[in-house]
Amino acid sequence: MKYFAFGSNMSLNRLRERVPSCEVIGTFRLLEHTLCFHKRGTDGSAKCDAFYTGKPGDVVYGVLYDIAPAEKKTLDIAEGLGHGYEEKSVSVLSPLQVVENAVTYYATHIDRSLFPFSWYKKHVLVGAKEAELPIYYQQQIEAVAAVGDPDLDRAARQLAIHGLLP
Repeated sequence: MKYFAFGSNMSLNRLRERVPSCEVIGTFRLLEHTLCFHKRGTDGSAKCDAFYTGKPGDVVYGVLYDIAPAEKKTLDIAEGLGHGYEEKSVSVLSPLQVVENAVTYYATHIDRSLFPFSWYKKHVLVGAKEAELPIYYQQQIEAVAAVGDPDLDRAARQLAIHGLLP
């Protein structure tokens, strides 16, 4: 199964913790969408959304993965399918303009007043760097305001995925 990750799951360590079978296919683009940190997470913070704009110049970069079909349900649970995210089929483009069809998730619970936790933003940045996304795109992610997680243990666990300390 092909899965297009554009948020924290761009990080191979993060996704592999959830679905061990994942294999990177490559970096791809989703046209007519923009990356927003406005999905209300169950922890009360903002998560990523590939928000459809319909504007030809808008693009969301991400990582296309191959995932064992048997792990799809596990991914659905981790992504909160039916609880703030729904799935859709998308066509994404490789740097060589090869089109691939994949599944991705989009936000249904949007709250533009929220900020991501700093550890969540770190997952997204680590994934963007691993995928060697364009520098301007990494800078846009870096510029997103983030807040500290009041649950210090959760923050430490999340950063430990990358061998980082809070």
